[in-house]
Amino acid sequence: MDSDLQRYLDDLVTTARDVLGADIVGAYAAGSVGLGAYQAGRSDADVALLSAGPLTEAAKRTLVARLRHETLPCPARGLELVVYDRVVAASGTPEPGFEVELNTGAAMPFRCTLDPADRPVADGRFWYGLDRSILHQSGLPLFGPPAGEVFADLAPADLRRLLIEALSWWLALPTPPADQPAPGTEDAVLGACRSLVRHRDGVWLAKVTAGQRLIDAGDPAEVIRRAVDARHGGPPPTGAQARAFQQRVRDEIAG
Repeated sequence: MDSDLQRYLDDLVTTARDVLGADIVGAYAAGSVGLGAYQAGRSDADVALLSAGPLTEAAKRTLVARLRHETLPCPARGLELVVYDRVVAASGTPEPGFEVELNTGAAMPFRCTLDPADRPVADGRFWYGLDRSILHQSGLPLFGPPAGEVFADLAPADLRRLLIEALSWWLALPTPPADQPAPGTEDAVLGACRSLVRHRDGVWLAKVTAGQRLIDAGDPAEVIRRAVDARHGGPPPTGAQARAFQQRVRDEIAG
């Protein structure tokens, strides 16, 4: 792991334990860190905390104040932190179910949500169930029990529904104008690759690894290769290419 990130995660865990005391059960690196694909300067630091039960509003606000970037600077693009009650984490629910959601960082818009009901529907409610599925498979314990013991996976029908919701959400975003390379489309394509590999093979992979698996399996979409190359400095796909690929993936997952 990147040494700056390791020190940051150590400090984050120390701070969270100081705030929550006996109410904290575990801390887990998710996302690119858990999947072994963290890129300094590009990736977020995705962290899930597990609490012994529901948190008071005072505890939630103190945790946010102590962990936001202005107090504990994040060396990644930003911190995406979610706190879950261990009962919710073990339930396999597809609902958001979080205690706290905090996005904070030098290159990330600030977001603080203390109740899932306050999460705007337009921003997507599918993220959390999918993230807990990834945690179940590949969460990296910073302390606490193994992630697979405390985070339940989604039921197949719920997984399929949330993958379709995620792809539909991406497809509803504005398409960049003109038939020119559009920054960010590589992430949209590779995210769709990860969803397709999970649907076909039952495993979560890092985005680039998922794209490469589809290439190696003979997927004819040149847009995948272009998206992988864009991660190494090449031009990204066009908006039209990305949308067409996402639509194909959604259609396959929807059956």
